[in-house]
Amino acid sequence: MSGVRLEVQWSPVHPDKFITWGTDINLYEVKLTKDAPASSIKISDTTSAHLLASNSNLPYVKCVDIYPHNESDVLLAIGQINGKVVLNTFGQTVFDCLGLAGKELVPRHARQCNTVAWNPTDPNLIAAGLEKHRTDHSVLLWNLQRCPLSNGHSTHHHASSSSSSSSMEPLRPSVELGLSETAHSLAWLRGQPKCLMVGLNGKHLKLFDFRDTGRAVSSTPTKAVYGLAVDPQADHRLASFVDNQIYVWDTRNFEKPVLFLSQNKPVSKVSWCPTRNNLLGTLQRDSTCIGLYDIQPTMVGNDEVEPSFLERAVLPGVTGVAGGAQTSTSGAITSFSWHPSHENRLLNISLSGNLTDYTVFERITLNWSPSSHIVWTHGWRTLKTVCDKDPIYSDIDSEAILIKKRALSGYGLRSNLSENGELAESKDLKRLWRWLYLSSNLSDEGLVPSNNTRHPGVRSVIKRSDGNQMSGTETSTMHGPWSDMSTCQIAARVYRSDEREQALQLCGWHLDRDGFLEQLESSGHYSRAAAIAVFNLKLRQAVEIIRRGANNPHTSSPANLNIVAVALSGFSDDKTSMWRQQCISAKQYLTDPYLRVMFSFLTSESDTYEEVLEEKDVAVEDRVAFACCFLSDLNLSEYLRNLTAKLTEEGDLGGILLTGATMESIALLQQYLDRTGDIQSVSFIAARAFPPSLLKEDIVQEWISNYRNLLDSWKLWTQRAHFDIALSGRNESEKPPQQVFVSCNFCSKSVSAFMQGRGRGLFARVPNKSKVCKITSCPNCRKPLPRCSICLLNMGSASGAYSVKAGSTMNRTIDPGSNSDKLAEFASWFTWCQSCRHGGHASHIMHWFSDHLECPVTACNCRCMSLDFAAKVISVPAL
Repeated sequence: MSGVRLEVQWSPVHPDKFITWGTDINLYEVKLTKDAPASSIKISDTTSAHLLASNSNLPYVKCVDIYPHNESDVLLAIGQINGKVVLNTFGQTVFDCLGLAGKELVPRHARQCNTVAWNPTDPNLIAAGLEKHRTDHSVLLWNLQRCPLSNGHSTHHHASSSSSSSSMEPLRPSVELGLSETAHSLAWLRGQPKCLMVGLNGKHLKLFDFRDTGRAVSSTPTKAVYGLAVDPQADHRLASFVDNQIYVWDTRNFEKPVLFLSQNKPVSKVSWCPTRNNLLGTLQRDSTCIGLYDIQPTMVGNDEVEPSFLERAVLPGVTGVAGGAQTSTSGAITSFSWHPSHENRLLNISLSGNLTDYTVFERITLNWSPSSHIVWTHGWRTLKTVCDKDPIYSDIDSEAILIKKRALSGYGLRSNLSENGELAESKDLKRLWRWLYLSSNLSDEGLVPSNNTRHPGVRSVIKRSDGNQMSGTETSTMHGPWSDMSTCQIAARVYRSDEREQALQLCGWHLDRDGFLEQLESSGHYSRAAAIAVFNLKLRQAVEIIRRGANNPHTSSPANLNIVAVALSGFSDDKTSMWRQQCISAKQYLTDPYLRVMFSFLTSESDTYEEVLEEKDVAVEDRVAFACCFLSDLNLSEYLRNLTAKLTEEGDLGGILLTGATMESIALLQQYLDRTGDIQSVSFIAARAFPPSLLKEDIVQEWISNYRNLLDSWKLWTQRAHFDIALSGRNESEKPPQQVFVSCNFCSKSVSAFMQGRGRGLFARVPNKSKVCKITSCPNCRKPLPRCSICLLNMGSASGAYSVKAGSTMNRTIDPGSNSDKLAEFASWFTWCQSCRHGGHASHIMHWFSDHLECPVTACNCRCMSLDFAAKVISVPAL
């Protein structure tokens, strides 16, 4: 088959059959490989093609189309190089009795047939496009209803070909178009069965309506007249090509293409996917891949904006990877065909004749709903989902899942702040909530100063006033001896002040150090307890702590602790001793950070203690506490400033110890939020720790709003309400003003004595309770107020006014939230019907409707009380 272009086409009505043609025409049936005969050709991992029939008696085949209507057999329209269109079958079929098998449709002058197409709606119409002849038409339409039946009985057929049609009379075309023109391609419009799009003369695309054969309905000048393909999903959209350029047209705006696609090589075929909207398949000459364009539609008439498209390429027949690149054993693809009903399935044939059955997988559109449901598309009609109860969620470490789990457990709402840390998974969060609990207790007890916050940081306790001195009490320097090592001659330099002691308490280093160390031992933190004992110059106590840790059966590596205890027992303050040199070289092999900093402190040669202070695996509070003990004022201030900046940049929650619940902490929490996405923790920290002034900051309000929206999207209404309650307890904003008023019928201004008392001196001077206060007219326009429909008196009781205690200033501002006595009881309040607008004093109205159903106003039939929802609820009989 070398040198012959091979073509392939799925049958439009037989989902398991297709044909190929080149020099021969072959009919195949697709079966599962396990059910297919041994002689079948494997075309995919699961399917094989079985050859049913072959026809080699029709030379010079140029184009083929399959009869597109429901019949059990396959009927082909074959265009030949001499211009004939032969109707052919494979063996004896139902078309024999109709006289169609073997029928030849012959033009008046012989020339090449370029294209042939059955009408997809009318089974009797077939069109052919021919080369140019100066006295003949190039577009011929035959109506097979006019085809005479064959005379006599059916002739005998060979197994591979149909009978001859020599006994049949030729059928003349019913419509002829394109005089002295060349028809390069044509395509029917499925929604308009009488309309045919034709590419003519390499110059025009023309739309013909056979009901009006005099002229083209519409046309456009273009050289892209080859390979016409109408989108089966939308008749107004079609594609054509010329050389390496593909044009997409819209017949509703046919002046110019709506989309232009440039290719690297000359185009050999374009075809729309029949099962997928807006998907165009393209094939370039000598190419091993098929290009796909997912074209997004645009508005008709918007000529300035081209539709957008997504481009990708598929490689059917790829068998492996060679040299880091995908390779195909089937060679260049010469043609492909979309399956008419199976979604995104196509069949392609290569230059060597290899067939590949391939399914184009859709791009997955993945969506994760706020309720933690993962949804993605699977094909055209199917959505797949994974709900939050699926076992796969146990393997997903998503911050959203953790936030929802914590919200359901009451995280952030516990009155004891440290208990909130027990509901968190992160060690940083646990440590932060414990520190918030500690700092609030210290502030409440007056042990640390609290400047507008219950959670002051170390930097707010230790403040610099200039470059050399710390503000507050004077720092004293002392040379602390090793309290339990009489052999040591050198004492450590220790700094003390009231502010440093307060900072140590904020770091958790209690005044009762022995009790603190016992607490650490009981929780299994032997190395931390030993290091803190060493920092407090209690070397012998540190050795005992390590030995107790080594004897504890729950300790992970007791042998290492025994070795450390032995090494620590040999401590020598001689800077030239062998013990010192060995410890310096061996400490780097210790895996426990507290053991490393312990030996770094013992072997340090300077007062900066950089190896201790820069150990990241040691808790921030321990490093800060160490700095408060052993750094000078200048070095301490610089260290705290640099450490704060570093922790803020990293979004490390340990930095809250330094900043406290102040403006500095907002930047740190924002960095933490950007790093983790934990909107829940930053919102609760703000709600439970920030002072009201910080809660008003825009960025804090944004956190709170986003967390509220997240709870709303999860429909966690109860958790949202609890969060709002916790927030309202910290918010000291003003109470909302009065929003409901009684307005005058004449001037439409409020007649409320309370509102008038705020702005006018007359009503600000409210009399005491011994005097009767009545307002029988509008305070603005002095028109009389409405009368009570029962007692007929003007409704003028000072509803909403308050009494003033004796001896108080008469023109003072009255607080509606205070315990002042109201002048008007509920019985004298204004009451009216929202339907008829009649009313009166509340006690009068209630008394009236206890005995009557209709309004007390004469000639008014309104049943006012029955319109009241509360009355309806009360009147519902018990079941």
